[in-house]
Amino acid sequence: MAMPSAQFPDLRDRAVLITGGSSGIGAALVEGFLRQGSRVAFLDIDGEAGEALVKKLADETEAAPVFIKADLRDIEAMRRAVDQAVEAIGPIGVLVNNAARDDRNLLEEVTPETWDESQAINLRPHFFMAQAVSPHMRALGRGSIINFSSIAFMLNMGDLPVYGTAKAGIIGLTKSLAGHLGPVNIRVNAILPGMVVTQRQKELWLTQESIDAMIEKQCLKRTLFAEDMVGPCLYLASDCSAGVTAQTMIVDGGVF
Repeated sequence: MAMPSAQFPDLRDRAVLITGGSSGIGAALVEGFLRQGSRVAFLDIDGEAGEALVKKLADETEAAPVFIKADLRDIEAMRRAVDQAVEAIGPIGVLVNNAARDDRNLLEEVTPETWDESQAINLRPHFFMAQAVSPHMRALGRGSIINFSSIAFMLNMGDLPVYGTAKAGIIGLTKSLAGHLGPVNIRVNAILPGMVVTQRQKELWLTQESIDAMIEKQCLKRTLFAEDMVGPCLYLASDCSAGVTAQTMIVDGGVF
């Protein structure tokens, strides 16, 4: 699927930092912002995939993104990565908290360790990335933070109690951050993707039957891909949404 054709001139030369950018939705977002002329850095734990994406995009776009390998479970390492990103592309004007891992767990199987591990990947970095980046946005006098949640917690899915909790928590975090940062002109919003078919999802969870079943629930009778998340994210990053904060945007083809 192609990138959105719309152009947002205010995003040209804006410094954008994306977490979980090596693959899936994150990789599509990295490319999408690059094609707007933004200065893009992305964080990911997968060094091989990150370097491969940089090479691919350097060949296909007018500028290459900056890749910084980082484990977001390590808060000090994450903070150092933010400093590296600022040094490479300048004060961050847009933060996209995209990194996630949708492991399946049943109630009976969850341990304190698996619970903490999931929150350390799916929820905690959203807060500490915002904490690390917001001073740079304050210095700029503006900023946009976009937190990726999911409709998963709205579907009553019995095998996602830990992941679903994290994704629901992102909504509360988004609204609280919006209230705190709004007075200094930093906006905070959330995007809730529906069933986005990525290579990882197909390898681990999805079958053609499950994809068809979700499409049947959607108003739009087609598969959603990572590129479908790019346009909504660009909008929330741009001045087109200058009056929008503390909001959740569902991008699920019309399930809800």
